[in-house]
Amino acid sequence: MANSSKDKQKNIAKHVAIIMDGNGRWAISNSLNISKGHSKGVEIVRDIVEESVKQNIASLTLYAFSSENWSRPKPEIDAIKKLVVKAINEQVTDLKKQKVKLKFFGEIEDFGSKILSKIEEAEAATNEYEPVLNLNVALGYGGRQDIVNLTKTISSKVKDGLITLEQIDENMISDFSSSPVEDVDLLIRTGGDRRISNFLLYQIAYTEISFVNKYWPDFTKEDFVECIDNFKTVSRRFGKRI
Repeated sequence: MANSSKDKQKNIAKHVAIIMDGNGRWAISNSLNISKGHSKGVEIVRDIVEESVKQNIASLTLYAFSSENWSRPKPEIDAIKKLVVKAINEQVTDLKKQKVKLKFFGEIEDFGSKILSKIEEAEAATNEYEPVLNLNVALGYGGRQDIVNLTKTISSKVKDGLITLEQIDENMISDFSSSPVEDVDLLIRTGGDRRISNFLLYQIAYTEISFVNKYWPDFTKEDFVECIDNFKTVSRRFGKRI
């Protein structure tokens, strides 16, 4: 049975996460250097952030660089590092105008002191107001490593007598996660692949997933809105019988 219009209005995506896949393949398909694909991808991020504000989305979380991406060729990694700095320099002003709060998470220290310092400056600059949108960017992030890290942290606190086994619950797991994000309503993956690639494994337990065949540089605001609109029609049962 189709959802009523009243039900659809309640089904709002407050937290959207995106696996931005396909920059390299887009560049190759257009006979361009791989770095051009990543540059074009950053332009798309700007568009999607603007649309997220218009759609009244509370949080947008982007998978920019996974822990596995370190295995890519050094020239590509170096280009991505430069692009991180460039994107921050060019977009923080616009983020402030839109009252977007920027937060990076993952093994950021692996990117070096220069980028870490730039990230800290950007976070501080966008933390001076009540945000319209929380923009979370995963850099050097891996879901499995996140779970390993929080397990070590909680185990250490139990060993030291700071918490008991009985106190460990889902809220504590979320609190000790390295990612600053809560449960995801909608996960979008571009690029045509149908997998979650070690992203937010704990937070996407009941996430609706939209796989898009387009490469990320070809993803548009209209595609984004379509994913959000499709989400509104989904019956979210969370294991219940409705």
